[in-house]
Amino acid sequence: MSEIPVDQVKAYLLNLQNTICDQLEQEDGGATFLQDEWLRPEGGGGRSRVLTDGAVIEKGGVNFSHVFGKGLPPSATQARPELAGRSFQAMGVSLVIHPKNPYVPTSHANVRLFIAEKEGEDPVWWFGGGYDLTPYYADEDDCIAWHRTAKEACEPFGEKVYQDYKQWCDDYFFLPHRNEPRGIGGLFFDDLNEGGFERCFGLMQAIGNSYVEAYRPIMAKKKEMPFGARERDFQLYRRGRYVEFNLVQDRGTIFGLQSNGRTESILMSLPPLVSWVYDWTPEEGSAEAALTEKFLIAKDWV
Repeated sequence: MSEIPVDQVKAYLLNLQNTICDQLEQEDGGATFLQDEWLRPEGGGGRSRVLTDGAVIEKGGVNFSHVFGKGLPPSATQARPELAGRSFQAMGVSLVIHPKNPYVPTSHANVRLFIAEKEGEDPVWWFGGGYDLTPYYADEDDCIAWHRTAKEACEPFGEKVYQDYKQWCDDYFFLPHRNEPRGIGGLFFDDLNEGGFERCFGLMQAIGNSYVEAYRPIMAKKKEMPFGARERDFQLYRRGRYVEFNLVQDRGTIFGLQSNGRTESILMSLPPLVSWVYDWTPEEGSAEAALTEKFLIAKDWV
């Protein structure tokens, strides 16, 4: 396939950004996403949308970007060294939602298309993305519903897709220096080009569309739950793990910085407030202890 329908993918991604922002604004009910359009000197640009100090969302960002470059950065060729030196374009929607209420989990999603090009050869393309959930006071029913929606999105594309992407997510969103996962997982995929462009684009769309279907009901269910200083302190402490992963492990963050992307948009994923407490451990049998003992473990949720 020499002609890649870039405009079709771009139109979908821009519409996805609109849809997710609209749905989350409705559920928040107290603030709106502010839009910031930007250009990248090397080529391309983006449309960042950020909501702060909402009724539910303390800080959330839903970003679209479409960037170009003369050479793929090391983070993009680590698994495919044969593509080093090719020019590229990358487009995608990436989002992180940090709620104010500790009973509402943090969520992250990303869907993207990469194209690596070399004169005289057909372009090499692949899709990637997924979504994951990071609870503080986890609810088993929420975890099951989250994974059930993810599984239903994948089922039309093969019976193994959900299980493979669920395992990939568990492996990817893991902090080796803490020996624990970032959350309860979801889906993660990369280098997707098997089965042709239409199939892969369809799978990316199914995953992108199902994110808000999975997350909004959890937000609606938990956003009115009362909480106090204890829950808030634990949330800020656990947010530290989120920051550690994004700054130390995440390939998307590394790619953005290596490709001279817009720093404000790349680091939009970080929470507004976070704390690190030296050598803290939860009380035995507490709700805080339950997070690591019952939820941040290898588990099949559906």
